Formats: sequence, structure tokens, C-alpha cells
Amino acid sequence: MSQGLTCIIVDDEPPAVRILQKYVSQLPGVECVAATSKAIEALQLVEMHKPDILFLDIQMPDLTGIQLSLLLKDKTKIIFTTAYPQFAVEGFELNAVDYLLKPIAFNRFIAAIDKARILLQAAPPQSAAANSAEEDYFFIKTDGKNRFKRIAIADVTYLESIKNYVVIHTPQEQTVTYNTLKYFEQNLPAKLFVKIHKSYIVAIGKIEKTDNDEVWVMQKSLPLGDTYKNEFFERINQFKL
Repeated sequence: MSQGLTCIIVDDEPPAVRILQKYVSQLPGVECVAATSKAIEALQLVEMHKPDILFLDIQMPDLTGIQLSLLLKDKTKIIFTTAYPQFAVEGFELNAVDYLLKPIAFNRFIAAIDKARILLQAAPPQSAAANSAEEDYFFIKTDGKNRFKRIAIADVTYLESIKNYVVIHTPQEQTVTYNTLKYFEQNLPAKLFVKIHKSYIVAIGKIEKTDNDEVWVMQKSLPLGDTYKNEFFERINQFKL
């Protein structure tokens, strides 16, 4: 194996984590950079380490592997691990690299690693991939233990921060999620959105008019904070005379 790979293991069963760590340690050029039993923590670990591969259990409390994979989008190659074969079809529909059935045999583990390596080598450079295949939607957690909602980026008009929640406004509805405005500022396409106030992010293409203190979106007046004015007017002044 010529190219080094990094991986993260996500499984709520310690014996399953240990066997995968053992398998990884036996393969030169493959490194386990983190392991966790909590799906939510896995989101942070992926952002931190940017692994090539994520070994992901499907049946976990709070957040299933399927739900987590939707949140991660294309940030890493996913290899599902589970004791339940009935999830295989759904796993492959999510473009998983492979689906390993517990107890996992070492030869199947090696085969999955090789499949991931081939896909990674065939992928375009990160910058090209980011420019050509930007996602047009995202999933957010709503008012249920494991309830997620898909929102099209093109539908978003503006986002509003209210204490520990963010309200996502579209022409059709308002959706509330427990999150921070900073999270959306970091993850929404920067070329499409601009922050105008500590509590507001707006879609540039949905701005109707503006003056020195206000921005109108969907016939609603939003405050334009002093801290954000220079960047805001720089962004919208595309045709300088």
C-alpha cells in the first residue's frame, strides 16, 4: 500500500471498535486518528481530522449511521459496519464505499480499504471537486430526537439567530433548529450568502434593496450592523462605476 490513509471509527460497541483498531494497526499505511461511540462527536472529529475513511456503525443511539452520513455529505468516504444485513441496500444508495457485516472478517476489511483507496485515487483534486460538485441542499435537526429536514440552499432567503436557535427563512416556511449562526456562516456557500448583523445572514440573490442601515429581503427590513457594512457593500457592489 503506497498511499497513506487516515480513518475514524464510530461505533457504540467497544469490542467492535477494538477489532477495527486491531485491523487498522496490521495494515501499513493506514492510521486510525480517532474513535468515538457518539455520532454527534463524530461530526466534530471529521471536521478536525478530515479523514479519508469513516468506519460507521448504523445502529446507534441518538443518531443512526444513516442520518450521520447525510449530515457529512461528501466530507469523507464511508464504510458502514453493522450486524443487520437489511440495511445494506440503504447504505449503498447513500454511495457508501462498502458495507461490512459483523463479525467483520479481516479479508473483507482489507477489501473495503482497497475499494476506498481506488475511489480516493480516482477523485479530482479537492479544489476542483469543491468548485464543480457543491451541494445544493443541507439537512438540519428539527424538533424531534432523530428528526431531520432537508432544505434546498436555493430556497433560503435569510437566517436569523434567536438565543440558542437559528430560524431558517424560505418563501414557503420558517424552520427552527438548535444551532449557532456561526455554524451556518462556516458551512453555507460563501459566494451566495453574506452576514449583515450579528443575528442575520442573508442570501445575496434574494436582497431586494438596501440603504446604509437596512437590508430588505422578502419585503422584510433587516438591520445592517456597523461591523458588517464594509464587507456587505463590497460584496454587493459588483459593477463599480
